[in-house]
Amino acid sequence: MQNYLAGLNEQQRIAVEHKDGPIMIIAGAGSGKTKVLTTRIAHLMNRGVDAFNILALTFTNKAAAEMKERVEKALGNTEARNLYIGTFHSVFARILRGEAHRLGYPNNFTIYDTDDAKSIVKDIVKDMNLDEKHYKAAYVYNRISAAKNSLIDPVMYKQDTSIQQEDSRTTRPLIGDIYDAYAKRCFKNGAMDFDDLLFKMYVLLTHFPEALAKYQNRFQYILIDEYQDTNLAQYAIIKMLGARHENICVVGDDAQSIYSFRGATVQNILQFQDDYEDVKIVKLEQNYRSTQTILNVANNVIGNNKHQIKKELWTSNVPGEKIMLVRTMTDNDEGRFVADAIKEQQMRNHYSNKDFAILYRTNSQSRSFEEALRRMNIPYKLVGGTSFYQRKEVKDYLAYLRTVVNTQDEENIKRIINYPARGIGKTSIEKIIVRANELNTTFWDVISNPEVPGIRSGQIDNFVMMIRSFQTMLEKQNAYDVAFAVGKHTGLVQELHNDKSVEGLARYENVQELLNSIKEFTETPDEEGEIQDKSLGSYLQQITLLTDADQNNDKDADVVKLMTIHGAKGLEFGCVFAVGLEENLFPSSMSLFERADLEEERRLFYVAITRAKERLWVTYANSRYRFGNLVQNDASRFIEEIPAAYLDKTFTGVSNRPQPGGFNSMLNQSFDKMPSLKKLADKLATSATAPPPHTPTTNFVADDASGMEVGMQVEHQKFGFGKILSLEGGPNNKIAGIDFGAGHGVKKIMLNFAKLRIVK
Repeated sequence: MQNYLAGLNEQQRIAVEHKDGPIMIIAGAGSGKTKVLTTRIAHLMNRGVDAFNILALTFTNKAAAEMKERVEKALGNTEARNLYIGTFHSVFARILRGEAHRLGYPNNFTIYDTDDAKSIVKDIVKDMNLDEKHYKAAYVYNRISAAKNSLIDPVMYKQDTSIQQEDSRTTRPLIGDIYDAYAKRCFKNGAMDFDDLLFKMYVLLTHFPEALAKYQNRFQYILIDEYQDTNLAQYAIIKMLGARHENICVVGDDAQSIYSFRGATVQNILQFQDDYEDVKIVKLEQNYRSTQTILNVANNVIGNNKHQIKKELWTSNVPGEKIMLVRTMTDNDEGRFVADAIKEQQMRNHYSNKDFAILYRTNSQSRSFEEALRRMNIPYKLVGGTSFYQRKEVKDYLAYLRTVVNTQDEENIKRIINYPARGIGKTSIEKIIVRANELNTTFWDVISNPEVPGIRSGQIDNFVMMIRSFQTMLEKQNAYDVAFAVGKHTGLVQELHNDKSVEGLARYENVQELLNSIKEFTETPDEEGEIQDKSLGSYLQQITLLTDADQNNDKDADVVKLMTIHGAKGLEFGCVFAVGLEENLFPSSMSLFERADLEEERRLFYVAITRAKERLWVTYANSRYRFGNLVQNDASRFIEEIPAAYLDKTFTGVSNRPQPGGFNSMLNQSFDKMPSLKKLADKLATSATAPPPHTPTTNFVADDASGMEVGMQVEHQKFGFGKILSLEGGPNNKIAGIDFGAGHGVKKIMLNFAKLRIVK
């Protein structure tokens, strides 16, 4: 028996030892899926499969590097360096570099990030004389991105009736024309955006049979991590690549499918069995992360979803403590409670700051927690801030480097042609753009061709000569040598060095850090274990394809982490606070109209629960400000899905904010376990018992909401009798402010969905 198989449980071993034919591994949270994937690859190689014939696709470069390292360690040799392991985007970019000529692209094509793409969209909207506030770049780009991920090109977009109806409904009928212009602009610039790396890969395989046959023969065994996060384009590409051998292994968890807003579809994993005959299904249900109590809560919550692959997580870990369900008066109280609880756990159970995570549904919820943590001098990190590579000074530097590698890219040239200032003004740039369009050529061809009249100037000629001098270094010099020369001879580094302000110093330090990263790149062995392709083009591709997860590399910093639940997927913490569990916030009010959307929200809560290893708090506030209004909240329906046997209920009612109604004395206070809460509760001047439940009038029938007016008396099945104080919003989203008296106070209710009876 091979040593690398030691330590696998029975189901893990079945998944590893299955060799030929399709297999779906349903890997529950914390069940060791990375171990299974890497061991499976090692086992394939040990059984004679050539590393060059194995393709493994992940969603982060970090995960890919970890998998390759583990395989190498398991086998005790360097054959793992020949594996094709990487993210969808990095692997496909690598393939497209070699096949670019088939698609009419240069093999050194630029890869645009999201900001680059939005900038181009904004320019096109401006060129078309459209209202930039109405045709917002972010909105238009998202429509284009969604189209590409659904394998819809500009022609198909403009011919699709449903798409055109949607654009007309939002009064943006020209998005198809913008998409067409955007695609042509990218092609002209010799550039692809992130979505193109998938879309063009699909085009390559469908339009060039010899390319399809080449990669079908090469990739005889295909493994896909996080299969529940794949979109239509990824699904179609995988289906084509694996069609010849059908040795496809997908690993994932439908219960953790939470990225539909990015185009991911849970149907890919739910319907995998329908795509292949005799598919092997293995369920990894033993959890190595959490206590049994946490898993019991997770199982009960996700059990309410109708569309799922049934599984039951279990563990041999200790049962663990009950889940703390905490209700506070306000969102500020919620923040103070969490900060207090962190301090108390640190003193009582000796946790470090990095053992804690505060997880919320939306980024806007972070404020109250940040303020409370600062007051308590608890260090924290807000995960999901501005990426290092999105800072202006870094993007300016990278624009120079990208121009050196690919002069067809007009966007980067426009960014740096007069930075630092060299006397090439806006009028000159616009004149060049016009001439390039007239001649149907590129911006660079115009400024570098001495035969084009009316464009020449000493400053432009000097700029062209400077870029060409850098290009002469590309073949003989590594990425760092070229980048250092660019920084020195363009005056960019000196420009930043001369700014002695605090902000200027920070910008200078950022470009130095960029140079440090390039230096490290040139001196560190690459994926094949050798220092070989250390060119500037290779470096630019690597950093462009970094994901958010790859850039959050300070996991060992001793700070409390604040992040959205989406950002926490794949992570784990000793103690987790799942906060803001209120109706219309979590689940989001936008998810209440379709079962599929509501089930994704429930999967999101499941992800939050299963991040916790030892302790979990679920908190919500009676009231919080949203969009400038004080909103009264009901507890999330997800809380009702947690069996009471697993809950320890606590209430903290301290607040300086006036409340429109009373508050409950509370669920089951357990102040003996949380003395700090006892001190807070002692400050309460008064408390009120919860109102008795309302019994609806016999034969209660809801009335048509369109006829309701301010001043009317109405009856609600849950809150009882009340008076309409205000009406706001349009006919399809009218919101009523209704005073239900001392028991429930004033509540904001959407009339289209509420069941109200007019009291005659």
